[in-house]
Parts: sequence; C-alpha cells; structure tokens
Amino acid sequence: MNKYLKFVIAALMVAAAVYLMMNRNVGWGIVILLLTALPILLFFKNEYILLAFWHLRKQNMPKAAGVLARIKNFESQLHKSQYGYFHYLTGLTLAQDSPAKVEPYMKKALEYGLNMKQDRAMATLNLAAVAISKGRRQEGQRLLEEAKRLDSAGLMTDQIKMMKDQMKMPSMQKHMHNPHMRQRGKF
Repeated sequence: MNKYLKFVIAALMVAAAVYLMMNRNVGWGIVILLLTALPILLFFKNEYILLAFWHLRKQNMPKAAGVLARIKNFESQLHKSQYGYFHYLTGLTLAQDSPAKVEPYMKKALEYGLNMKQDRAMATLNLAAVAISKGRRQEGQRLLEEAKRLDSAGLMTDQIKMMKDQMKMPSMQKHMHNPHMRQRGKF
C-alpha cells in the first residue's frame, strides 16, 4: 500500500469520527478517533517491516523473506527512515543461504542509516565477515573494531572474538601450491 494512502484513510476516519460525534454518538466517535492512530503509526513503521522483524525473532527466515518480498517498490511504500531497515532485513534473510549477496544490502543499510547501535553493529559485523571471507583482512579488521565499538551492550562479543580468532588462522589461498616451488625439494 502506498504510504500516503494511509494518511487519506486516517483523514476519512477523522471525518467519520466528527460525523458520529455530531450525531450524538460520542462514544463511537472517540473509538474511531483513537483508531485513527493506527494508520498514522503504520506510516512511520511499515507493517511488512514489523512482520519481518517478528518472523526474524522467531528464527523463521523463509517467512521473513516472503514478507519482505511483498514490498515491491521500497521508495513508494516506506518512509525514508525505514529504507535502511528494509535493506538490513533483506541482508539478514539472505545471510544463511548466500553470504556473498549480503554485502551490498548491508552497505546500503548503513548508507541509509539504522537507528539502533545494535543494528549498526550487526550490519558492520556482517560486512566484516564478508570482507574476511573474500581475503580483505585489513578491511575486515577495521570493520571488526568498528563493530566492537558499536556493540555497547556486549551482545556480540562472542561473534567478534570468533571472527578475530578466524582471522589469526592462515588462509588456504596463501598456502596453495606454487608451481615454481615444486622444483626446490627435488635437488
């Protein structure tokens, strides 16, 4: 649903509440006036984003991805403050199946902005994981330090420690056989 259509619905509800109050149905008018807050709330907090967060909390990634797929054009359906969360949630739903596709979504999420420090820390940690897996150790180290700084509650200390331990291990790409090295041991 278009985000501005919610304001039209709210205006119609206010008009109906005023009409009911004028016709001596003050109780129903007040109830409808209180229900007017729902479309206004859904303008700033999109219902699909809220459902996706709920499914992610239940660890149901396919349903969260299905709910996010209902958002066809995020610019016309979401408020600007939720662009980042749309990309953030899309990246989180893709993280288990295809970690390589997570990087552009998390970069856009950080670019658009996330309100909570924990969300920024999680996005930065995912970017660090992608950078380390692609062999960009310096960028991964920098992103891990930034994630550690953003994680003020200490909820991701175990993941950050695990990633730092993983960085200490030698990567297999550096130890692949060099064709020129094969000659050394023979003579």
